[in-house]
Amino acid sequence: MPSPKSKSAARSGGSPVLGSSNDRYEFKSLTKPLNRSPSPHLRQRQGSDPTAARLRASDSPTPRRGSSSSTGSTGQVGQEEDGIRLNPSFFAVALSSLLAVDLWLSKRLGVCACEDSSWGSVRPLMKLIEVSGHGIPWLAGTVYCLCKSDSATGQEVMLNLLMGLLLDLVLVAIVKAVVRRRRPVYNRMDMFATFSVDRYSFPSGHATRAAMCGRFLLAHLVLAAPLRVLVLLWTGMVGLSRVLLGRHNVTDVVFGFWMGYCQYNLVEMLWLSPQTLQELLGQSA
Repeated sequence: MPSPKSKSAARSGGSPVLGSSNDRYEFKSLTKPLNRSPSPHLRQRQGSDPTAARLRASDSPTPRRGSSSSTGSTGQVGQEEDGIRLNPSFFAVALSSLLAVDLWLSKRLGVCACEDSSWGSVRPLMKLIEVSGHGIPWLAGTVYCLCKSDSATGQEVMLNLLMGLLLDLVLVAIVKAVVRRRRPVYNRMDMFATFSVDRYSFPSGHATRAAMCGRFLLAHLVLAAPLRVLVLLWTGMVGLSRVLLGRHNVTDVVFGFWMGYCQYNLVEMLWLSPQTLQELLGQSA
């Protein structure tokens, strides 16, 4: 029979607990937490359950060492990457816009890219202009004039023109090999006497050659006014034919004209006279 103390304790809201020493019921207040350790069987189940382990790790008030710093650094790097993607530089935006306009305009102007194009009937004439700006006819014609010239002034002019043509070939090949810009997809590779670097588009070798040779002829040959106008028209038509035939983009031709203009200045700086050439040949011998 329970004692009066146990009855009074029960009325006060306690919970019965079986004691280990005197087999009596003892009562403790429900307001105090019971620090009971789980049974070995329960501890084994909790250790083997990965879900419970993750819950215990997430409920732990003490964070792991270095977790807050690593999370903060990762968040900061992510924010910086988002800022880079969302805030591109002005140069990148301008370059992308220029390339987009270049591709669009070049495709619109490629009206002679094939026989089925809107100006396909003019394609043979454009190909004839293309051959007139090719390097092989210019090299062959310069060597022929150099051998047939009787005056020292004529030989000097042809010698430096030959040097300029060789310099043009080397510089254009280097720039094409470095940039490696592909030709337009609508281009037909039916060009006259192409080489390995000619599969690249930037810059236009015809445009560089036309600009350099045009300046050279206007500066060192005595030409009448109609012939000077004809030289200027030929230079512009060579560059325009590259875009109409679909060989190059507009920026390839524009940069080619600028590069050929600068090449003429380089030829003037390295100008060779017959006396200088003989001195160089005598020193090498």
